[in-house]
Amino acid sequence: MNTDVTPRTGQLLLDPGMDLTLRPMRYPHFFDRFKDAIKNTWTVEEVDLHSDLADLARLSPAEQHLVSRLVAFFATGDTIVANNLVLNLYQHVNSPEGRLYLSRQLFEEAVHVQFYLNLLDTYVPDEKERFAAFAAIENIPSIKRKAEFCFRWIDSVFELRELRTKADRRAFLLNLICFAACIEGLFFYGAFAYVYFLRSRGLLNGLASGTNWVFRDESMHMEFAFEVVQTVRREEPDLFDDDLVEQVRQMLAEAVECEVQFAEDLLEQGVSGLSLADMRQYLQHVADRRLAQLGIAPYYGSTNPFAFMELQDVQELSNFFERRVSAYQVGVTGNVTFDDEF
Repeated sequence: MNTDVTPRTGQLLLDPGMDLTLRPMRYPHFFDRFKDAIKNTWTVEEVDLHSDLADLARLSPAEQHLVSRLVAFFATGDTIVANNLVLNLYQHVNSPEGRLYLSRQLFEEAVHVQFYLNLLDTYVPDEKERFAAFAAIENIPSIKRKAEFCFRWIDSVFELRELRTKADRRAFLLNLICFAACIEGLFFYGAFAYVYFLRSRGLLNGLASGTNWVFRDESMHMEFAFEVVQTVRREEPDLFDDDLVEQVRQMLAEAVECEVQFAEDLLEQGVSGLSLADMRQYLQHVADRRLAQLGIAPYYGSTNPFAFMELQDVQELSNFFERRVSAYQVGVTGNVTFDDEF
């Protein structure tokens, strides 16, 4: 992939304006990301959640509580991400190639919202319970805390219409890093761990099948955001001082604590085979991975305690994408592993 950047007449990625010129491309690596995302096209109708109904009926009360809280988080999580993308990211990434990718990401977030809508309609037959799930950020404290964390970072740059000063650009970078590393890269990956734990026990394969696609999308969203960060770092290295690094580390530490509180809620009734201590260690491990992707030293030094996140049905997942390629000629070739992302 070509990552060389030659700004047109000295223009930088975060300079105010709305560059519309696609030839010659200033950031062809963003266009490559856009094309890769197109290959990953999927639809909600391809995911059969009804196959999970028999499993839902035989879950223990503790497992039912876990699934209930999980789908309540899913009900609003991607909508928050989409709002930040529209309100804050699109206007400040001054690259037509980059905005192409962000447009594609917005479509993917909409597909995720539709998937989780179908998930609630299938898993929660009672209409009042579904309404409560969609209002989770108001009535479930552990989800409300995560939402408040997200909204605080949305609001941190909402009034910025142009990134004129270094302080403005640092604020934008922190917002971008927050949504890539903390929200898509930690909150959602924590949620994925519960899904793949259940699948490791032979449960809710329909949910896991849809999560495979969401997992792939979220990984690509993170990689694009981190590539934007690295591009800005090459163009304006003075923005990346010790103060910014410390802010990122503290941001991730707060995100871990938000997600640990969510884990306490999900696991409060005791889920066999999944402990709060292991979940905390896993979240710390993921946070360290995000720091590494940003070129920042680890904060926790924790290892991954969940073998199923590295090994669970990796071959099946690879075959899943291979079937898509042969059946639809729209898919991702090659192997899919968890090591690089988790």
